[in-house]
Amino acid sequence: MNKNLTKFFLDLGPLVIFFYFYKQYGMMQAIIPLIVATVVSVVLMYWLEKKIPMIPILGAILVSVFGGLTVISDNKIFFYMKPTIINLLLASILIFGKIILKKNLLKNLLQSSIQMTDNGWKELNDRWIYFFVFLAILNELIWRTQSENFWVQFKVFGIIPITLVFAILQISLIKKHRNQ
Repeated sequence: MNKNLTKFFLDLGPLVIFFYFYKQYGMMQAIIPLIVATVVSVVLMYWLEKKIPMIPILGAILVSVFGGLTVISDNKIFFYMKPTIINLLLASILIFGKIILKKNLLKNLLQSSIQMTDNGWKELNDRWIYFFVFLAILNELIWRTQSENFWVQFKVFGIIPITLVFAILQISLIKKHRNQ
């Protein structure tokens, strides 16, 4: 199987497992399989890449912590807030790099595959900051105003397509600021 396709399934697998267990048994019974699938996915990514994948590890830690808090306390609020906290954390990391470190961390992460001017990287970094804040606010609005089922549908089938559409919309910026 193609390495990129394998990585795609490893990224998507825990969500599919969560959704299956949620539909069969409910939210509380879907969290432990999600934690296990996420940890297994990170281990398999490490085995595939031979390096520690930072974003999936961060995700696995947050899934384990917030999922664990949800199960231990029998309070779903921790799990509902996980996407909010992840997105705010990602925005904060990019802001920290920009303001405190005076480095574009997004550029450091992606410059081997995307060649752009510094102005292009600055604008792309800012757009991702705003996008992560938008996703955090959207998650808060949805879990606080909609049913659990609607929130799960949004989490499983909404966040990824919204992110993909946003990423695709950045292609014109990348082309505009491409290094010649």
